[in-house]
Amino acid sequence: MSNAAALPVLNLLAEGGGNHDSLNPLLTGGSALFILVLLLFITTRFNRDR
Repeated sequence: MSNAAALPVLNLLAEGGGNHDSLNPLLTGGSALFILVLLLFITTRFNRDR
């Protein structure tokens, strides 16, 4: 795909021209925070070398 052919596609994507609802930012951020806290908990539980 050349650059000239990619421009209309990229413009459509940038404007949100898809037929789907966008992701809920609160749900996405909350899920990411939960996963990071869970990974931190697992890491600290297995790090018992002190």
